[in-house]
Amino acid sequence: MDNIRTFIKKYLPVSLFRVLQPHYHLALAWWGAVKYNHPSRQITVIAITGTKGKSTTTELIAHILRGSGKKVASLSTIQFVIGDSASRNLFKMTTPGRFFVQKFLRQAVTAGCTYAVLEMSSEGARQFRHRFIDFDALVFTNLSPEHIESHGSFEKYKAAKLSIAHAVSQSTKRPRIIVSNVDDVHGDDFLNLEAEKKIPYALANLSLHTLHKDSVSLVLDGVTIRVPIVGLFNVYNTLAAIKLARALGVTLEAAAEILRTIPPIKGRVEQFESGKDKSKQLTAVVDYAHTVDSLEKLYQAFPDQPKVCVLGNTGGGRDTWKRPEMAAVAEKYCDHVILTNEDPYDEDPKKIIDDMVKGMSSTEKLTIIMDRREAIKKALELAPPGGYVLVSGKGTDPYIMEAGGKKTPWSDAEVVKELLAELK
Repeated sequence: MDNIRTFIKKYLPVSLFRVLQPHYHLALAWWGAVKYNHPSRQITVIAITGTKGKSTTTELIAHILRGSGKKVASLSTIQFVIGDSASRNLFKMTTPGRFFVQKFLRQAVTAGCTYAVLEMSSEGARQFRHRFIDFDALVFTNLSPEHIESHGSFEKYKAAKLSIAHAVSQSTKRPRIIVSNVDDVHGDDFLNLEAEKKIPYALANLSLHTLHKDSVSLVLDGVTIRVPIVGLFNVYNTLAAIKLARALGVTLEAAAEILRTIPPIKGRVEQFESGKDKSKQLTAVVDYAHTVDSLEKLYQAFPDQPKVCVLGNTGGGRDTWKRPEMAAVAEKYCDHVILTNEDPYDEDPKKIIDDMVKGMSSTEKLTIIMDRREAIKKALELAPPGGYVLVSGKGTDPYIMEAGGKKTPWSDAEVVKELLAELK
């Protein structure tokens, strides 16, 4: 298939290639379903979509279902899990193509899984990777501008997300379930589709929610749920997971007990602490935050704490509009900002940084260190005892993407752990 695509792209005019490209992706989606004998018809398939919170919500739902005795497969930006077997997502994409999802579902069915939880991206939807999957349910988390240059407009970006909801609505399975965040201005649009169970969620559903240093707690229908993840955004993610789990028959009390035991979610507000000397201890946080809104919410999750913030910008040649805005957010919330290299692809990484600096009113608390490891090291040196170093943008991304297709293996978490171990 790759050879066919390369041949077509090489010899067809660009305008004709663009016309044929959607048909090419649709054909691949159809053939994948046929090749693996429509596995989604034999398993309960739950899709998670939105701009932010998809990976965490996927992991929360999968954890609840596993804890309730189900055998579960889950596919996310973080990892691929089938039953007890897990592997890191090394694709640098949320929803892999070339038959990957259909093969994944077939492997899940063969392994005896009864549920599959799939994080679904707009880029994947634009290439029809959600087509010919028989869905049972959808969770919509939120929507804010992202991938605008790729999609062409926010409206087209939203339409790609809604196409996943339409796929659920058009499913022959019953009951169809749509869970949607109605605190988001776009939430009702996902509920205005055909489904047997339409379940809105909002902070107003809670009697109380509290943000702790190391967890969040929610009071829903008289039951207190405490989950070892932080930030208001994770209150939303937890609420979404609980609403979906209840629709699938898991009791609120059971979900609350299961969520107490969830392990840290890799690359999503993942925290690491320095040595045991409390007087010198500092905390490093690794997070995927790569939109203006998600970056701001990450910083807001650690109020009244001294913060040294390390960030670049997501992907050279894309979403250039947000570069100065993200730097402005960092300047607003951080005591010191270190701008560094992230994923420049074929763009000059220094130009990306220069674009970011334009969003800052002053360079007084700015340092630029292009080497990402050195940037993190400097942040750890600058952070005072009790302070936080927030390393954002990559999360569990396995590579730094550079010019000419070069991929340098990378892990923010491993680098942070190594450098913390070197601190005296």
